Amino acid sequence: MTRSQSDPGADAVIPTQIKDRMLVDRRRRQIVDAAVRLFIEKGFHKTTTREIAGASGMSIGLLYEYVASKEDILYLVCEAIHAEVERGVSQAMEKAGGGRDVLAEMIRRYFLVCHRMSNHILLIYQESRALPPPWRKRVLDNEVKITGIFIDCIKRLMTEGVVPRKENPSVELMAHNITVLGHMWTFRRWFLSRHYSIEEYTRRQTRFILKGMAQT
Repeated sequence: MTRSQSDPGADAVIPTQIKDRMLVDRRRRQIVDAAVRLFIEKGFHKTTTREIAGASGMSIGLLYEYVASKEDILYLVCEAIHAEVERGVSQAMEKAGGGRDVLAEMIRRYFLVCHRMSNHILLIYQESRALPPPWRKRVLDNEVKITGIFIDCIKRLMTEGVVPRKENPSVELMAHNITVLGHMWTFRRWFLSRHYSIEEYTRRQTRFILKGMAQT
């Protein structure tokens, strides 16, 4: 996880009196990692801040120097998950070659992140409703932001003539399909993993996606 603890947006929502930026990053990383394990094992509502403090190697008093509530921690968890997904997709877009290879590599990296963080993504869907409405909106906005990266890539491919041009609603629907297919591995991995590795699932879904885009 990379961005959530150092994201100025997260700091605006979850303030701290600690001035050492690197220390805040490190401590919040400890809290997030411990909280994810407990939230997955016990659920958000049954997990106490004291348990999170203990699992992260802190006293309860020290934990409260970096967060004010369990909802703060859940928000930081959601931010950390989105940061990891966004980083993987953005890096794939920067490093991939030309043509369809760009989108195929973005899909591959995105699906691999979804695979690696399956339990974390499931946690967002299950528990983000516990957040205050303004924070929940920020979490949903982060989902849309990731979809927006795919929208930008598809539009670029259309401009370059790699895939046929389509109207904006169709482009947006294609991008949402990609993000949902990544999440489908999270929700259905109990079944899909019996028949496919994540690599085979990615190859098959990428073929379906690119074939659909090639149609006029």
